[in-house]
This record gives sequence, structure tokens and C-alpha cells, in this order.
Amino acid sequence: MTKVNVYGVNGSEKEQIVLPKVFETTFRPDIIRKSFNALRSNKRQPYGADPFAGTRHATASVGKGRGMSRVPRLTQGRTAALAPCVVGGRRAHPPKAERNWTEKVNKKERMLARRSAIAATADKTLVAQRGHQFKDSITLPIIVEDDFGNLSKTKDVIESMEKLGIYEDVLRAKNGKHIRAGRGKSRGRKYKTPTSILIVSQKELIKKGSKNLPGVQVVRPEQINIEHLAPGGESGRLLIITKSSLPVMGGDE
Repeated sequence: MTKVNVYGVNGSEKEQIVLPKVFETTFRPDIIRKSFNALRSNKRQPYGADPFAGTRHATASVGKGRGMSRVPRLTQGRTAALAPCVVGGRRAHPPKAERNWTEKVNKKERMLARRSAIAATADKTLVAQRGHQFKDSITLPIIVEDDFGNLSKTKDVIESMEKLGIYEDVLRAKNGKHIRAGRGKSRGRKYKTPTSILIVSQKELIKKGSKNLPGVQVVRPEQINIEHLAPGGESGRLLIITKSSLPVMGGDE
């Protein structure tokens, strides 16, 4: 039975409450990783090469017995084509669009992964290992009064986070934004931004107030999944939960 503080919008301690039983779940990083990988795999869009790519040429082979290579060559010229071993030829084993990327996870494993990831958010060691920055005296997860969900202005959300002692984590995400390595730079995903605070609230106004904060996400308690709780498969995300959303967090998917 773990007791945590309930904080006001101004950062003051209002009361103490007991966390739901779900926060006592054993930490299982292996099951969390398995569930996360399956979720990401099921969201993946199939892709593949055109089956006729590299084969739309009029080609012919000279055959054997002439003391020269028998690779197919263009009929209008002597350039090699079609064969996988030549420049401009087809690919030997291209990706196929009919490949099935779907992965299945047992229902009990999926529920255990979700409960275990929720419990990990109450462990200061795991949250610190993910790189989150927060005031040492604060209790995790951060439970706030329901008025926090009504903050519709970014400046009010920032002011509240500063008083709670967690705004440093938003600055960490802002300063950590960097250009992606690799080909993705030219495919509409040039920048990568570190993940910051996850706000769990049943009220929608907080989305408007926090959408411009780097790395901050807002989710309803009944919609929370392993991708919210353990980005990249790593547990221990820094959570802000409104008091009325806390009982809903204990339910299984």
C-alpha cells in the first residue's frame, strides 16, 4: 500500500491518497518489450517493390559457345540488363507487399505488460534512468487535482509545471531536439524530439494548453497503452495524472 501526495495547480500538497493495486504489479521489462514490439509491428504499413521493376526491357542472350558472357543484354545496344548481378538489373530478393508483419501477443501477457508499465511510473529509479528530470521531494506518479485538466493556456501549464518542479524535463526535450541520422531526413521526418511528460486527464482543455510543449503528450485514461507508458520499449515515463483519472488507470484493456 503506497501513499502519494495530491498536488494543487499551484504545486501545494492538498492531501494524501493510496495508489490503486495496479501500481504494485511486478516489474517485467521482458513482457513490456514484447508487447511494445508487437504494437509497433501491427502499426507498420506493408511495402514492396513493383514485381516488374527492372524487367521492362527487350533483352536477349547470345547463348553459349561464343566465349563471352551469357548475361541478358539490351537488343538495342550491348548493355547488360535484367539479371540481378548487373548494373541496372532487377533486385534478387526485393521486399514484397504481401508480407505479413502482424505479431500476436497473448491477452494475459498484454494486460500484464500494461499493468507492469503503469507500476514502473511510480519507481523513481526507473523514471530517472529514462532521463526524466524532476524534483527529488515529489512523489511519483504525480497526482494533481482535476482543475489541472482545465488549463487551456500554455503559459498556465508551464507555470503549474514549474511549481510542481518538473518543467526542467520539458526543457530537456526542447534542448534535445536534433536532426535525424539517415535517410529519414528527406522523408518528412527530419527532426527527432526526446519524449517528455505524459498527462493523463479526462478533460480535453489540457490538450490545447500543452500541445506546443516539446515531448509532452495528453491521453485519456481509458486510451492509455504500452506505447504511451514505455516509449521505445523503455519503462518509467514521467506521468501527471488527474485525481479523477487515477481509478480508471487500474482497469485492464
